[in-house]
Amino acid sequence: MPVPTEELKLQIVNAATGKTLGAKAAPGTDGALVVRDFPDGGPGPEQWQLTRVQAAQGDQTYVIRNAVSGKVLDNPAAADRGVRQWDAAAGKKAQQWHVVPVEGEAGLYFIEDATGRAVLDLADPGKEDIRVVLREYDDSAESQRWRFVPAEPRRTSDPALRWAPLSHWNGRRSWRLARSTALRPAPEATPSFSDMLLVLERFGSDQAAGGWKSTRADGRSHSGQAAPWAWVGDRLLADTTGAGQADIVGLKPAKGAVTASSRGDGTFQDGERVLHPPAPSPSTEDLWTLADTTGDGKPDAVVLAADGVRVFLQDEAGTFALTSGEPALKAFGHGRQAGGWLADKHPRFLADATGDGRLDIVGFHDDGVWISLQDEEGKFAPLADEPVLRAFGHEEKAGGWLADKHPRFLGDTTGDGRLDIVGFHDDGVWISLQDEDGTFADPLYILDDFGVDQGWSTAGEHPRFLVGTTHGGAVDIVGFGPQGVVVARGRGDGMFDAAELVLNDFGLAQGWTSDRHLRFLADVTGDGTPDIVGFGDEGVWVAHNRGGGRFEQAQLVCRGFGYNDDAGAWRVDRHPRFLADITGDGRVDIVGFGGPGVYVARNLFRRFRTR
Repeated sequence: MPVPTEELKLQIVNAATGKTLGAKAAPGTDGALVVRDFPDGGPGPEQWQLTRVQAAQGDQTYVIRNAVSGKVLDNPAAADRGVRQWDAAAGKKAQQWHVVPVEGEAGLYFIEDATGRAVLDLADPGKEDIRVVLREYDDSAESQRWRFVPAEPRRTSDPALRWAPLSHWNGRRSWRLARSTALRPAPEATPSFSDMLLVLERFGSDQAAGGWKSTRADGRSHSGQAAPWAWVGDRLLADTTGAGQADIVGLKPAKGAVTASSRGDGTFQDGERVLHPPAPSPSTEDLWTLADTTGDGKPDAVVLAADGVRVFLQDEAGTFALTSGEPALKAFGHGRQAGGWLADKHPRFLADATGDGRLDIVGFHDDGVWISLQDEEGKFAPLADEPVLRAFGHEEKAGGWLADKHPRFLGDTTGDGRLDIVGFHDDGVWISLQDEDGTFADPLYILDDFGVDQGWSTAGEHPRFLVGTTHGGAVDIVGFGPQGVVVARGRGDGMFDAAELVLNDFGLAQGWTSDRHLRFLADVTGDGTPDIVGFGDEGVWVAHNRGGGRFEQAQLVCRGFGYNDDAGAWRVDRHPRFLADITGDGRVDIVGFGGPGVYVARNLFRRFRTR
């Protein structure tokens, strides 16, 4: 687990004994600290907070503070080397500590004094209250290893009340108000959304609503991340006209790409307009997306077909006419003649890799990274004879990167306008920087976190994002890890600060799993910074961005679109949900494709407030 930030309250647990750091059962005036058991029904264990101190040499140094009393972990330099909690004194070295990860042991740390000569250990493991002391390093001593256990997240919501039947001796019945397991949004939850409303009885999984079902076997189209590519049977939200508001787009095997246009008020046109007729022999392996490839402000249809990349420009009628002839690029397709690119092995991106304003195609194949740049005439260059980088590929000789375990991203980590490659492998984060000539440097290992070895088991279970969390700042890494939300701040030079656990929520420890819940990063307030949005058991939770890579505790903002029956019984494999601006007001709304059709919850944040 990454080092937690000062906002989180923690229990500090000894790895050898499983006992928790705190005061004696009968605390004395010396402030001595022990590890001990805390029986049920008695006082709870102490909780601590880590406050960072920036040391002169750049080390990460912390003051460890009692969350209730305000006293801090202190080294009195006593003869028995005992550690105590004592009144804080600004700048006192004896109250400063390094938190050092144990190599090869995810979630375990040494707690080292500021001099770097001793670590927290146990004096006499045989006693009930075991004294905490300072000792020299001993790599074989499990008693020198500690685990941070975050407190339960604070839930900002109200319990829902229901009428419960009550039977009487005379056979009559009455009803009383009783608490439900359901929650309702807090009255002052910010940002807030409207109640969930069925706005269109189409595009649903029920037969009466079209019987929509994705043909993808892996189900990752509903993983909670805005996937750039769609399969036959998928539904998505996209601005089909360039008007600034998202429309519904569905891929029907028989009719092709169809749309229900947004009316701008949170509803959609009832009819289905054909955007793109079906191909003569459509394949379930074709990948489809909308993107502005010409720079005219209108999206075009881009398809990764068996024979390569096909681009269909939008005509004056707002449709994408089916054209015959050669593909725009005989590469990146799933057929052997186009390279044999497979969705479960070879990620592909449509992005401006060089900063010239034109979309290029970047793909990760077996042997490494391949790129086709778009020229001024809108043509994609044929692939070179060799990959631009023999790394980040599926085969062992290119790193053994697996699509379901090792997410890869394109992002400008240096601010030069060029996209770099950032990947998350077993051992942590790797980066390859792009230079002015468009070549990529050999991958550099930069961070021992966010990897399989640190508990991030799969890409679906632990989504990771490369995004700026502050205005004008460098891109950061944000991930939903085993213990909660983890952030590594970007330095703007291709490097990142150490990963920190910034929120004790949305993680596996808080019950969030990929087979039941969706998690997004999206700007729900319109302030230009991403917030956390999670579709949980009770409904939609939002943690507002505080800046500096920090987030507020989550609030329940909509009692709908959730896993529980009280919240609609939405399922990841059947009911895709999206955050998109369907009104053109600059704030994302919630759109979900349920059984009966399309449901919407309007974003009401600041809608009725004076600016």
